Amino acid sequence: TEVVESLFGLNKDASGQVTINGQPYEIKGVRHAIDSGLALIPEDRRREGLVLMHSVEGNLIVPIFDKLKRGLLLENKKVADIAERSISDMAIKTHSRKTPAFNLSGGNQQKIVIAKWLLNDPDIIILDEPTRGIDVGAKRDIYDLMNELTSQGVAIIMVSSELPEVIGMSDRILVIHEGKIAGELDHEEATQEKIITLATGGQ
Repeated sequence: TEVVESLFGLNKDASGQVTINGQPYEIKGVRHAIDSGLALIPEDRRREGLVLMHSVEGNLIVPIFDKLKRGLLLENKKVADIAERSISDMAIKTHSRKTPAFNLSGGNQQKIVIAKWLLNDPDIIILDEPTRGIDVGAKRDIYDLMNELTSQGVAIIMVSSELPEVIGMSDRILVIHEGKIAGELDHEEATQEKIITLATGGQ
């Protein structure tokens, strides 16, 4: 979590070198990260990813709010169209786009968080514990979405403590132990035993 938050510009004390498509990337802050094509789906969706009292629609348009204004007012029809399309595309189960986010299940809340960032057309999506606390059906929907996005050329960085999820979804796995990368495994060679060994400081 600390590593990916640093990539997204949330950790001002972070240091190191980052490249995107072979080009140096300077971490200047969250707005710069978003403008550079990054999106972060945070670990704590209820506290960091959503405004629970706001509607599904209100949460969805947060990253593109400025693009939907005409003068000081929102273009309501465009907002409604975007919200309805996102709800349909992500199969978000809600009574309406005006339903408060706190009324939805954990899986549907997570779909809102992902959907709102997809509206910004990111090149790199960082998913921190994307399926924690959600049911099996919602997990499958999120896995399918991840596979679809990577097939379209979107890069995904996923943080997960669920080893079957890591092994099943990852092309390349970096294991962190005490704040440092302890090892790197390709999908073909990754096993739970190898990951656990690296994560606990073994070789």
